[in-house]
Amino acid sequence: MTSEPLHQGMRLIEGGLFTMGSETFYPEEAPLRRVKVDSFWIDEVPVTNRDFARFVDATGHITLAEIAPDPKDYPGMLPGMDRAGSLVFHKTAGPVDTADPANWWHFVFGACWKHPLGPDSDLAGLDDHPVVHIAHADAEAYAKWAGKALPTEAEYEFAARGGLDGKDYAWGDELAPNGQMRANYWQGLFPFANQCLDGWERTSPVRTYPANGYGLYDLIGNTWEWTADWWQENPAAAAKKSKDACCTISNPRGGKLRDSLDPTQPRVKIGRKVLKGGSHLCAANYCQRYRPAARHPEMVDTSTTHIGFRCVVRV
Repeated sequence: MTSEPLHQGMRLIEGGLFTMGSETFYPEEAPLRRVKVDSFWIDEVPVTNRDFARFVDATGHITLAEIAPDPKDYPGMLPGMDRAGSLVFHKTAGPVDTADPANWWHFVFGACWKHPLGPDSDLAGLDDHPVVHIAHADAEAYAKWAGKALPTEAEYEFAARGGLDGKDYAWGDELAPNGQMRANYWQGLFPFANQCLDGWERTSPVRTYPANGYGLYDLIGNTWEWTADWWQENPAAAAKKSKDACCTISNPRGGKLRDSLDPTQPRVKIGRKVLKGGSHLCAANYCQRYRPAARHPEMVDTSTTHIGFRCVVRV
């Protein structure tokens, strides 16, 4: 375990009630439900490359992206794909079918947290950017070393809202108020035309954009972030006390491993956890998930150029 002060670089979020979810954007965000969370500390920023390098230096941790996959775990794996690597985003030359992520995601041998674009890339100038190419087990290993944990989906959403209950975005109901970029997301037509109005085509340094009402940064955009919760397609609503009132859900913890499996890939028995926050690849024409209520399932073994994490300490 690290010897740094436990709450250094963290903010205390006082527990409370909030309206979780949305009925405006994507069906998996519904229903709206009243949720209570207990107090917790949360990292002000995502774990950076500098932070993760300290962890690796102290523990010798090898990330999943640096380990060749076992074909037995991946039925139907193509010959030659049993090599270490990770998924790297490549902007397309023009419009493509956005229903097929293979048009822009490419598995690159040698890509990992310290070689984010492939074996010939490095972290020069990226010390203060969120670490990427992190699988769920890597995030958990870091959290354990730091004496922390990964946030639940409810904790993450409560923190991301910054005290603004029921708003579409972390800063209100307008995506870019007065034309101001409030987070790192894709401006223009995804995946080929990024206007970079926010100044960044890929990740941005933490604290580039204003903090939310709780003094937290990058909970929206920049990178998706792992949570502790197993995915469930339709979050549970509270049980009704009467025709007119519903109970509050206290500290919800998501679904179960068996229910998180991807029904479109029945031969792959790998659980999926909830990602929150959206990333620099979310765009108005493709993935409007730069919002507190947004959620996405990701297999725990998956690492990409747009997934990172941060940690919590529960009071």
